[in-house]
Amino acid sequence: MCDQDHFEDDKLEFERRGLVTRRQFGVIVGAGVALLLPTVANAATVTESEVNITTPDGTADGYFVHPSTGTAPAVIIWPDIFGLRPAFRDMAKRLAESGYAVLVVNPFYRKQKAPTASKGSQTPISELRPLMAGFSDVTEMSDAKAFVAWLDTQSCVNKKKKIGTQGYCMGGPFAFRTAAASDRIGAVATFHGGGLVTDQPSSPHLGAAKSKAQFLVAIASNDDARSPKDKDTLKEAFAKAERPAEIEVYEGAAHGWCPPDSSVYNEPQAEKAWKRLLALYGKAL
Repeated sequence: MCDQDHFEDDKLEFERRGLVTRRQFGVIVGAGVALLLPTVANAATVTESEVNITTPDGTADGYFVHPSTGTAPAVIIWPDIFGLRPAFRDMAKRLAESGYAVLVVNPFYRKQKAPTASKGSQTPISELRPLMAGFSDVTEMSDAKAFVAWLDTQSCVNKKKKIGTQGYCMGGPFAFRTAAASDRIGAVATFHGGGLVTDQPSSPHLGAAKSKAQFLVAIASNDDARSPKDKDTLKEAFAKAERPAEIEVYEGAAHGWCPPDSSVYNEPQAEKAWKRLLALYGKAL
């Protein structure tokens, strides 16, 4: 589903290049990831809460944050394999301060409530891989429909606006399938998404191309080096479907560069991705 096995390789490469040491990274994470995210100009005051959402398979836990007054377009965030954690709460809060009602979901709710990674983004992938068992296009789309339906019951959500969704790493295919699952989705963004393109009829990109959404696909340079044809396949699929899509390889950005607690966090490229995300939502939602 995702290029998870390359996380440790990317971390070692990041250290080799002298960008950060393990000790430095530990200090950064220990200081609190909120310190790493730039502040939002004219930030809205927000309300945040832990929520539980009923799905066909049980109860999914999540984090919901939105402007404290008025209504706002909704956004669903699918995290990476390290799951719902402080870094993604901070990312969601920043987006809410920019004017969106944001739900970060725990995709592993069938197995375990968040937190699902014992050491956050430093958790060994081997420890997390069992959590991914049982995922399929059916479960991903079923969950997506449940989350969209829940958002549409919230008084703070502007139902006249389309919903956005964004996915990181393994969350990329989930975001694509969310667009395929609901015509409420108007914008999809993926960052270092793994498994967006497969050779199967159920490939996430094929379903997404049939949606009515607009797309932002931000690709890590080392992911592109490993799968150089994926970007072309995506461009061809979206062009054929006449779906607006911005597909770009972020040079110098390693797989996992966007979450601020990542060992390969690249602030300049993460901020570029952030600005492109806001531009997408600004025109599509």
